[in-house]
Amino acid sequence: MNERARPGTHGHASGPYTGPALLGIYLNDHLAGATAGAERARYLVRTCGDSALGAAVAPVAAEIAEDRATLIRVMRRLGVPVRQYKVYAGRVAERVGRLKTNGRLLHRSPLSTLLELEALRLGVQGKQAGWRTLRHLADTDDRLDARQLDGLLERARRQTDTLEELRLQQVRTVFPDAGG
Repeated sequence: MNERARPGTHGHASGPYTGPALLGIYLNDHLAGATAGAERARYLVRTCGDSALGAAVAPVAAEIAEDRATLIRVMRRLGVPVRQYKVYAGRVAERVGRLKTNGRLLHRSPLSTLLELEALRLGVQGKQAGWRTLRHLADTDDRLDARQLDGLLERARRQTDTLEELRLQQVRTVFPDAGG
């Protein structure tokens, strides 16, 4: 019986798409997401201005940008080239995501902020999954720093908690009379 994995199967990778090639694709996909997330976080800080929400999101946005830079350094350490077209795709996807009107055509809707917080939270959870994957690989790859990845996982958990608190505050702002 042939042990080669066919597209759509869950067998072992073989042929041109072996572990290192797949890791490169995986990390570049995460870099595209990190690019979109960093752009979205900066945009949310700008649109919130000097509000309490803007002040609360600003440190998270800075950490998200730092995490993106860390991912690039990890990729470099692993010998994974950055695919600029994926970085560009992440930027384009973030900007296209801004086009949703959320019930208003000319002015920003409070629903926009809620959806952006939800998107950021989902992005951080995706980043956390990527760090978990790298943490698993660190057990057998000495190019990866397990302690650094543990710290990145903890930071992602804190970011998720902060974004969830902010999301719930925005839910109460957008839907003050809901539930009762």
